[in-house]
Amino acid sequence: MKRLTLMILSTALVLGVMAAGCPAATDDSPNSTGQIIEDISPQAALDLIQKNEGNAGFIILDVRTPAEYAEGHIAGAINIDFYSSEFEETVKALDRDDTYFIYCGTGNRSGQARNLMEGLGFAVVYNLSGGINAWQDAGLATVQD
Repeated sequence: MKRLTLMILSTALVLGVMAAGCPAATDDSPNSTGQIIEDISPQAALDLIQKNEGNAGFIILDVRTPAEYAEGHIAGAINIDFYSSEFEETVKALDRDDTYFIYCGTGNRSGQARNLMEGLGFAVVYNLSGGINAWQDAGLATVQD
């Protein structure tokens, strides 16, 4: 009986720790430093863009190469090439109090950019899970300039 109780308590503790360490992807609560750094789905991204239409403090960053950007991007996106030697300096020059929505092709480069921005103290950064590939797979539109 004692052994069963110990096993149940251990399992409950492990599950509690796992749940505490994995917040929901749509949870807009700040982290321990007061930042909101979050990966979001294409639909949540579309909702975020629509909610912030006309908001000058909402910036969409496409961190793909200029060639990738030219093939099609999310409307209103600004292109800052992750592979550019000036990428980090360009990001450092951005206003840390604005809200950023970032994406790349698959979520890899934008995930690295998200981590950089978090480390630099940006207040709010949303990253598109799965990148523009997931956006297009969800049937959402892109534009070409």
